[in-house]
Amino acid sequence: MDNTTDLILNLHDPACYDHAAGPVRLIETHISWVLLTGEFAYKIKKPLNLGFLDFSSLSQRLHACCDEVQLNRRLAPELYLDVVPITGTPAAPRVNGTGETFEYAVKMRQFPPDATLDRLDANGGMGTRQVEAIATTLGRFHLETCARAGADSPWGSAETVWQPVAQNFAQIAPHLDAAADRQTLNALQRWSATEHARLAPLMAARKRDGFIRECHGDLHLGNLAWVDDQLLVFDCLEFNPELRWIDIQSETAFCYMDLLQRGHADWAWLFLNGWLEQTGDYAGLALLRYYAVYRALVRAKVAAIRTGQLAGAERDAALAGVRTLLHLASTLTRPLPVRLDITHGLSGSGKSTATRGLMQAPGAIRLRSDVERKRLAGLDALACSGSGIGQDLYAAGATRRTYAHLAQLAGTLMDAGWPVIVDATFTARWQRDQLRETARSRGVAFRILDFPVDVATLRERILQRARAGNDASEASLAVLQHQLDSEDPLTEDEQADRVRIVP
Repeated sequence: MDNTTDLILNLHDPACYDHAAGPVRLIETHISWVLLTGEFAYKIKKPLNLGFLDFSSLSQRLHACCDEVQLNRRLAPELYLDVVPITGTPAAPRVNGTGETFEYAVKMRQFPPDATLDRLDANGGMGTRQVEAIATTLGRFHLETCARAGADSPWGSAETVWQPVAQNFAQIAPHLDAAADRQTLNALQRWSATEHARLAPLMAARKRDGFIRECHGDLHLGNLAWVDDQLLVFDCLEFNPELRWIDIQSETAFCYMDLLQRGHADWAWLFLNGWLEQTGDYAGLALLRYYAVYRALVRAKVAAIRTGQLAGAERDAALAGVRTLLHLASTLTRPLPVRLDITHGLSGSGKSTATRGLMQAPGAIRLRSDVERKRLAGLDALACSGSGIGQDLYAAGATRRTYAHLAQLAGTLMDAGWPVIVDATFTARWQRDQLRETARSRGVAFRILDFPVDVATLRERILQRARAGNDASEASLAVLQHQLDSEDPLTEDEQADRVRIVP
């Protein structure tokens, strides 16, 4: 028995710890051991050198442990407690003991293993609340916490982005036996190379403009948990800065792809829209499909490497998993049916509720005037501007800037191949005409989603929304009356584009 095997075996003894411990359980990954003691968990790095990580010396493992605590405290400060020494000997270890240290561990607060979102999803316990929490948490993390790469750093250049993409193809190919699978992989490689060349100027601009940031790096449902009715984000990539210093769109693409792979296209759209409302990074969405294909192929690579370690039915099952991921990646390369829908309805008519459903199925990027108007003014979506009717944020000039901004964003998204819904009152004819022209100039289908609701219902909904205080809209009864007095009803020539919606 070698020293590390001896150590892990003997750490199952509750007496090794400086606190009360129940029966100790072990979780093993390819790079670490995690010992669950009841209240606390201890993560020990394996003494490995895999090329992309090197934990072969004690000093390197200490450095990695310190990095893990520091980086993960950005999102889970209550979970990552400390780096503690292991003293004594492998045969008689003491965690956080005195004397000479021969190993280190990351000390964490333990949570139930079944609380991770991948297991929660498998058990039918995950829903839109968790998806929205991921979007909000990740958006705030990217905006407020992540350090930005310097212009002279190696991260985020087009050349750096391409290296792991090319590596995927080189490492998957030797494991594919079927000609059809090799053809699929070759088609994905050609598509990725073409897209990379097309997007290289945007990648350079993204680096210049500060969108390469020190992200989590491994954001999928297995590294998210729901504990005490709150989202917990853990286990970021501390060992490889190249995989952590990335475009925020690449990180978002991982979670988007993960939800798609699990059969939750509606949640993937919900997550993406929630993250975009937080960050406003609509221009970067031109990169998301490229990164989502890359993320699907990373997962395919891991599955393909596993096939080399298996035989018989297990190998066949692993190959089927590779094939499923290649199919997902191929699906992500196909253009979506681009359209532009705008809403038409007074405040309280149910536009945001209805478009929330439509943005999930069949799927679209939703732009909300209430959110974008405040973003232009540097305000949070839920902030109260205190603006009167026709004043400040709602003055004629501000309204024209808001609708011009919505038209510009919609055009940018459609040019990048995304269907769009613009959620606004569109009570003025010029507002509707502006968006119709945005669609017409691109040859894109255009619809007006009309929300006819009686005035009494509108008034009641506005009062309910004001009491709840959880919506970006600042509409009051006075605002509703102003809309009733000043609206331009849909004209006869607009009826061809009208789709009546009954929320």
